Amino acid sequence: MWGDLNGSIITKTVAPRGWQGRPSTRWAERGVSRRCFLKFCAGMTAVLALPDRYMPRVAAALETAKRPALVWLEFQDCAGCTESFLRASRPSVGDIALDILSVNYHETIMAPSGKAAEKSLMDTVRNEKGKYLVVVEGSIPVKDGGIYCTIGGRTALDIAREVCGNAAATITVGACAFYGGWPSARPNPTGAIGVQEAVPGITLINLPGCPPNAVNITATVVHFLTFGTLPATDQQARPLFAYGARIHDQCERRAHFDAGQFVEEWGDEGHRKGWCLYKMGCKGPATYHNCPVVRWNDGTSWPVGAGHGCIGCSERDFWDTMTPFYRRLPPLPGAGVQTTVDRIGGWIVGGTAAAFAAHGVAAAIRARTRPQDQEPKPKEEGT
Repeated sequence: MWGDLNGSIITKTVAPRGWQGRPSTRWAERGVSRRCFLKFCAGMTAVLALPDRYMPRVAAALETAKRPALVWLEFQDCAGCTESFLRASRPSVGDIALDILSVNYHETIMAPSGKAAEKSLMDTVRNEKGKYLVVVEGSIPVKDGGIYCTIGGRTALDIAREVCGNAAATITVGACAFYGGWPSARPNPTGAIGVQEAVPGITLINLPGCPPNAVNITATVVHFLTFGTLPATDQQARPLFAYGARIHDQCERRAHFDAGQFVEEWGDEGHRKGWCLYKMGCKGPATYHNCPVVRWNDGTSWPVGAGHGCIGCSERDFWDTMTPFYRRLPPLPGAGVQTTVDRIGGWIVGGTAAAFAAHGVAAAIRARTRPQDQEPKPKEEGT
């Protein structure tokens, strides 16, 4: 049922020395062996970028923590985030719903409908005030009083303010809930915005992407269960474990960039050999995400691995700033082995400050391990 999330991020599945924990009865009843349980705990510890010594704490939280109530709100979107979540396999959505969380409201997977469904939502808000978690998918339109998205006769804005305003924490999933996504792309006819702008002042963490990876959603929840708080974030409230390094820094095609080997045309020899997709519009040098590490479909692959450039979907306003998707980023003088990662980020942002103002020059050239925590040291001429 459960296995390692990705062979590249889990190097061992044995428990730390001195720890003999076993899955609790509720896990055993669902057929989860100790080995599989440890694999999952190790996987979550790795995804969260925690040292191995935290694995027992993660396991203890999953064994003993009370399942928090969760409501999943879906507003102005394409349902792609739900589709991504439904494809979670380690654990599956069924395991998450039955073992990790008490999913009291989700329009796609819940049993009640109509008034009974809305009652489930409001019962959670009233009876679990300050204790439940909220996941928000989709943007919130505010033009004309928010009439462009209504559920049960209430606007998305009204629902978000009540539900998110009374929650222990809100997790936005996808680009739309992050900043407005494609509904907010120019000319933004419905006045679509993200949750952080619609409901300011709440405890919130953003998991952007179009769609987000279910592994990062699960890891965020596991962190909350383990430590009672949300993970450390950057200035855009994105967790550093998932958005702390540029895609370019971790890309499997990076060596080809350094060697000056680029795909010049779809289907050419370089494309067949897996060369760098920078000239085909890849936005990896300007995008922060852990896609190359956790990958998709049980860690099988990801867009760049499959031959398609990154479109920058975890960055704010990417529908406007990263398009056309197949147009290359500004050409870099001397690209190749003499071009450092920091020079790439700095040159891109310096050359297109308006397009990438969300990160700013400083954010784009920060060091790899803690890009939001430290500024780079000035480089000497020629480095």
